[in-house]
Amino acid sequence: MLRLTLVRHAKTEPQHPGQEDWDRALEPRGQRDAPEMGRRLRGRGVIPNKILTSPAVRALATATIMARELGVSASKTTQDERLYLADVKALTKVVHELGGNAKHLMVVGHNPGISEFADALSSERSIDNMPTCAVYTLEFDIKDWSELELDSGVEAEFDYPKKA
Repeated sequence: MLRLTLVRHAKTEPQHPGQEDWDRALEPRGQRDAPEMGRRLRGRGVIPNKILTSPAVRALATATIMARELGVSASKTTQDERLYLADVKALTKVVHELGGNAKHLMVVGHNPGISEFADALSSERSIDNMPTCAVYTLEFDIKDWSELELDSGVEAEFDYPKKA
């Protein structure tokens, strides 16, 4: 069994005139939510062996903060530009290619793609929208990430900062 945790980046500042979307940083709420969600995952023993992240400022900051809270070294984080605003097909391809031998893989990305990917992967529940800094964890009865198929995830867990 392999485990996949999907993370939507934390709350981001609005885009300023002349600023590239890529360069938007976390706002204070996002800077609070990312470590909180990392602590929640750690508390449940949900600790990835490898993290794949979009290199956009907001996603990379979220991945970095969560990795620190989870005790995952920076060397276990890989940035891939294909994750920036990726759709389901692109996300699947990146996981197939870069999942490697990780037993538990985390992917940090953007909406709408990350929510659509979560919804497409689960065989148990539907996900309409992952709020900012939401985490969605699933297990797959596969031995290698190249075998990942849509509609095959089980034991789904969904958490987000405002969840009671």
